[in-house]
Amino acid sequence: MYQLQGLEQPAAVKRLAESRYDLLIVEPTFTIRGNENFDARAMVTALKAGKPGRLVIAYVDIGEAEQFRTYWNKNWRRPTWISRGKPAFLLAPDPDGWQGDVCVAFWNPQWEALWLGKDGLIKKIMEFGFDGVYLDWVEAYDEKHVKAEARREGINPASAMVNFVGAIRQEVRKKHGVLIAQNAPSLIDDDPAYAEVVDGVSFEDTWFSGKADADWDSPEGGDTANDGTGDDSTGALLQQYRKYLQAGIPVFTVDYCLNATNAVRVYTAATNAGLIPLVTRVSLERMTTTPPAGIGNAP
Repeated sequence: MYQLQGLEQPAAVKRLAESRYDLLIVEPTFTIRGNENFDARAMVTALKAGKPGRLVIAYVDIGEAEQFRTYWNKNWRRPTWISRGKPAFLLAPDPDGWQGDVCVAFWNPQWEALWLGKDGLIKKIMEFGFDGVYLDWVEAYDEKHVKAEARREGINPASAMVNFVGAIRQEVRKKHGVLIAQNAPSLIDDDPAYAEVVDGVSFEDTWFSGKADADWDSPEGGDTANDGTGDDSTGALLQQYRKYLQAGIPVFTVDYCLNATNAVRVYTAATNAGLIPLVTRVSLERMTTTPPAGIGNAP
């Protein structure tokens, strides 16, 4: 299960704890402005107690800066589509429409230090008892503004991302944790060393997507069929995922549906392809209501 919103509410943590999911991807919450005193350790303890052996993994966005995070300095300035922000590693708004998210030059030492410095966020997260991290926006290496900046600085963005992910994994492994990276299916081609620095990968929108920032109850929160062509088609993506499976890397999928028929279609196709699927809604603020029988809280 994958939930990022509403975890400051004890009832939400209780519902997750009482579910039957073996793996939970959750927002650490203490890094959100206004929730600095959130007891992440207590949340992790409760979630693990709900099902012995369960893994609780912390969601982090390493390829974008988020304005609602505690690390966002009041002196920072958002970039626009035509000018970078301040500090200079803030390059451009999120291309998918997520408000408050900003693409970054992720190889910048100031950005890396936020995550891997002496008091970096990865160390703090692991000290709270999480079993690992789930890295979002690994695909930053392939975003056009990021690539343009990489060319200007003489950086190979694919290799820089692999190095960044590898450094995070080294920190996570100090606590015997695991690292799952989200999206960027082509990174294994652009730098084959990627297969050596991840314990699992996860891919969104293989079959269905939703609109960025759509609320849980919005009809735009899912059921938009993947009508991509070429490398973006469902068939081509599944072929790409097989490269990870052949390397012995577990592959998770996350699709967004409101319609139960669509959800069943995804669970069936993904399972048949050797993948580990979840169907939820794009806001990720509750547990999905469409798991197949025997999973999560399904009858």
